[in-house]
Amino acid sequence: MLMPSIFGESLFDDFDNLMNFSFPDVDKTLYGKHAKNMMKTDVKEKDNGYEVAIDLPGFKKDELHLELNDGYLTISAEKGLDKDEKDKNDKYIRRERYAGSMSRSFYVGENMKEEDIHAKYENGILTLDVPKEQKKAVLEKRYIAIEG
Repeated sequence: MLMPSIFGESLFDDFDNLMNFSFPDVDKTLYGKHAKNMMKTDVKEKDNGYEVAIDLPGFKKDELHLELNDGYLTISAEKGLDKDEKDKNDKYIRRERYAGSMSRSFYVGENMKEEDIHAKYENGILTLDVPKEQKKAVLEKRYIAIEG
């Protein structure tokens, strides 16, 4: 049986609830109710392209998928909870592990190919090097002579 604290809450409730104090939730302000599922992303412009850094802590490389389709680069991550036989004997009071999927898409250009984009996953951060889209040459006006 859980013993209530002097504040009338369980000792295992969130700290801010226990202290009857709430810390400002900057992510929720920026991203709404889906903030905890959002892929935090930084995009840095370089001379010849962009460096995209996406925070994906807790994911393994094989849980990440990158797809290029119709000029859109989609990054998705999917994680399931590991079910272990020994869990049946353990008595968890609380388990806070993420299970689910999330994805983000970025327009990178119609002429982009898979081999143009380079990806690296290290220490929970997916880093992508994406070249800038090459501008199509503007056709100059050409006049056709009328014979006769």
